[in-house]
Amino acid sequence: MSATRDRAVVVSALKHAAPYIRLFKRKVFVLKAGGEVFADAALTRSLMEQIGLLYQVGIRVVLVHGGGPQTTELATAMGVETKFVDGRRVTDENALKVSTMVLNGQINTHILAVCRELELPAVGISGVDAGLIRAHRRAPVNLANGESVDYGFVGDIDSVDTSVLQKQLDNGLMPVVSPLSCDSSGTLLNINADTVAAQIAAALGAEKLILVTGAPGILEDKDDPQSLVSYLDRGGLKKLQDEGKLADGMLPKAAAIDTAIANGVNRVHIISYKLPDSLLLEVFTNEGTGTLVVDDITALSPAEQSTSE
Repeated sequence: MSATRDRAVVVSALKHAAPYIRLFKRKVFVLKAGGEVFADAALTRSLMEQIGLLYQVGIRVVLVHGGGPQTTELATAMGVETKFVDGRRVTDENALKVSTMVLNGQINTHILAVCRELELPAVGISGVDAGLIRAHRRAPVNLANGESVDYGFVGDIDSVDTSVLQKQLDNGLMPVVSPLSCDSSGTLLNINADTVAAQIAAALGAEKLILVTGAPGILEDKDDPQSLVSYLDRGGLKKLQDEGKLADGMLPKAAAIDTAIANGVNRVHIISYKLPDSLLLEVFTNEGTGTLVVDDITALSPAEQSTSE
């Protein structure tokens, strides 16, 4: 009986997933995962196994990674001060050296090693490579409290040349992107990985942008993990921000989500790496696990809207 039940479960799962596989085959998904995922070997393997399944069913995946916790840890060990303003890292010359070592060295290479084990044909790349991301150094920013902050060697994106990514995707490869970039004079710049992922998703015309984070999704009350918002639109996202319900690392995520949707990405998902198989559940079931953000809620199907019931 047990074997019969197991076969029934497998068959049911395949039948349920088949429409999604047909829908998404050959489509581009841009995934962004923060560095906290890659600080744990088991979490890293779990996420990459899920990404591997997407790849195996024909979804074209671009993975953009961050490296915040590792950068902070190495900076502390090297005696380099770490400072954040509105969830964004201030990057002086020493901090830039640390970011370069962590992002282009430690994390990108670690992900590629896991991909090798899983027989995923991944290729490491950064925003510097082949002019993928063209950026300029951010000018000092005036904050709401009147204070001016210089983010240092932090970049704002001018343009994204996706031709190098497109060539890799067309050849069956999976790009793994570090968010470092540079300006026209070759000065390295650190760019928020959420921002990079959003711009790449828009430039590629991605079917989905998926942000993998420690939070379960967007919360109505940032201090209550049970207050998950299943779906909302850009207007709802702005309302939460205006009401002060988004803080710290969720602020650059909100900006990235808004940018992606404003530039043609129809679906943005925020999911948690802490929930087992959250990526597969988000892609291959209607219920999902996190928060879905769209341009206009009225465009959601009744089935999609039922996820909050």
